[in-house]
Amino acid sequence: MNLPRGQLITKLLRSAGGQKYLLSTETGGTKGFDEIPGPRGPLGLGNLYQYLPVVGRYSFDELHRSGADKYARYGPIVRETMVPGQDVVWLYDPADIATVLDDRTPGIYPSRRSHTALEKYRKDRPNVYRTAGLLPTNGIEWWKIRSELQKGLSSPQSVRNFLPATDKITKEFVARIKPMLESQTSKTQDDGVFLMEDFMPPISRLNLELICLLAFDVRLDSFSEEQMQPHSLSSRLMESAETTNSCILPTDQGFQLWRYFETPAYRRLRKAQQFMEKTAVELVSEKLLYFNEDQQRLASGEHGSKSLMEEYLRNPNLELNDIIGMAADLLLAGVHTTSYTTAFALYHLGQNVSAQERLYQEAKAILPDPRRDRIGAATLGSEASYCRAVLKETFRLNPISIGVGRILNRDHVLGGYQVPRGTVVVTQNMISCRQETYFRDAAQFIPERWVRETREPVSPHLVLPFGHGMRSCIARRLAEQSMLVLLLRLIRSFEIEWAGTVPMDVKTKLINQPDQPIRLRFKPRSQ
Repeated sequence: MNLPRGQLITKLLRSAGGQKYLLSTETGGTKGFDEIPGPRGPLGLGNLYQYLPVVGRYSFDELHRSGADKYARYGPIVRETMVPGQDVVWLYDPADIATVLDDRTPGIYPSRRSHTALEKYRKDRPNVYRTAGLLPTNGIEWWKIRSELQKGLSSPQSVRNFLPATDKITKEFVARIKPMLESQTSKTQDDGVFLMEDFMPPISRLNLELICLLAFDVRLDSFSEEQMQPHSLSSRLMESAETTNSCILPTDQGFQLWRYFETPAYRRLRKAQQFMEKTAVELVSEKLLYFNEDQQRLASGEHGSKSLMEEYLRNPNLELNDIIGMAADLLLAGVHTTSYTTAFALYHLGQNVSAQERLYQEAKAILPDPRRDRIGAATLGSEASYCRAVLKETFRLNPISIGVGRILNRDHVLGGYQVPRGTVVVTQNMISCRQETYFRDAAQFIPERWVRETREPVSPHLVLPFGHGMRSCIARRLAEQSMLVLLLRLIRSFEIEWAGTVPMDVKTKLINQPDQPIRLRFKPRSQ
């Protein structure tokens, strides 16, 4: 059949992958995809070389710096070609962020491109995993496992059930700090002030202890002499999680040569995951053995689950492979996210006397006698408002990651440009949250901006430390609860002062981590 010339050109363009060009020519009030400003690299061959050591101006370890630079150069929407055929659209405007993250296309689940090397590792091991897990999986396959795994974590009541154990372990940790300081002979003068060169390892050990108890009902005794050794189970778990996270961004971007042969980054990820997988299998197997000894009580639910794994093993819609994958994900994501955020909060509090004093007064009201008093669910919900404000202000300045990634499920107009379905979009919340356009005194740590009496009007799509919507962090409430308890107990027992370099910057190893040791001065408070 003969077509008019215009229709014939349109058909040829579509068949040749010209949909993005058509978006530029077939719409009236908006600009086309190819007109979005941003770096394409020489001759359109890609900007990946700019992230290479020595020759490049950017670094995968400093994505917040490259994000700020691109915002200053190109504006609130940037299209970056990493390699030919692989574009990333960076969004800074909360209105555009809302358009993407609030998309509720019927029958379509939010998708993203992340943890692609982890996906390969798990798909290469079908004897262990049924799917690649929550982090890289998309579509209905993702929703089937997400909808089941979130049952033990989604409701506030489910999370509150873990509060007594969280408070108990945190109380033990805070009581251990003073002897730890004294054993390091780090007392600075006769004024009772102690210097700790790096508080990050103890925080990480605490969070590993918490995640293992809450997920598996297992105490690792992470602070025992045995577990403090570099090749112990707890030390290797923390190292393996950090190694895996540091390999995600380099393997997600570029030519992904690891799909064809084992690159150094993929080798590091594989070895780290093998150890975490082995540990996850052992921990789940212990729980399974316990249940097999008492099937009747398991079926009736009379025994009362003490851990997430018990809840999952009781769920007939979950296979053992799914549970092992979730166990590995919890070990991967459950330690450093909360540890780094806590470290950033202590950095800000250690420089802000007034904020620390107000938090201390709140903590003192909640814990008049910290050696005996407990933090209850009602108290944490209604009386810890300033502590929540401190945590939220920390998330504003130092979020867990630079932003949220999505693969567009349909065509969108963003920043006045047509952006087609299938485009990878990443929000730049960390950069936006530091702009005077959106926050008064944006560079300052001001928890009062989140307190009810002095709250400022802010877009709900700016501070998104745990993501947004259906794909938000499955353990968000559990993580927040753990951090609130630690901040309350720590500031109740110690006055802290930052002793490191100012300002402290971040390294973007998928999750944002401090770029220096957490060097703090501790002064015990009266009990």
